[in-house]
Amino acid sequence: MFRPMRRFKQALSDAECIRILKTEKRGTLAVIGDDGYPYAVPINFYYDEPENKIFFHTAREGHKIDAIKACDKVCFTVHDAGEKSDDWSFFVKSVIAFGRTRPVTDPAVKCEKAKTFGMKYYPSEEELDRELERDFNRVQIMEIALEHMSGKRVHEK
Repeated sequence: MFRPMRRFKQALSDAECIRILKTEKRGTLAVIGDDGYPYAVPINFYYDEPENKIFFHTAREGHKIDAIKACDKVCFTVHDAGEKSDDWSFFVKSVIAFGRTRPVTDPAVKCEKAKTFGMKYYPSEEELDRELERDFNRVQIMEIALEHMSGKRVHEK
């Protein structure tokens, strides 16, 4: 169902893809938007390795949610900052993941995922707890159950 990587010699191992998903802070979520146009939006996320899922938060309404309600299939991409080559160019590692997304509806799971998600970004648990106490009922936590993932190392020159 998913195409093999054409430039297979540049492929990253599954372990390296997972490392990137666990350490990078932002990625781009692509959905099928209005009138069939792609809609890609940068998001904060975290990757749960045991579940093989990506979690993100969003508002309860808007373009992204409307698109997901119409079609739960998504593409998620993330790349690292790159490392400088011996010349002016960079080596960049990226991951592309495909899956299906849905809202997390169980309140206990939503709370657990929101807390884990927040700890990736907030400087302290106390600050996160204050934010969750204030806004928890307004936020929607979404999960992407991954179906396929690949990574690549590219020499940008």
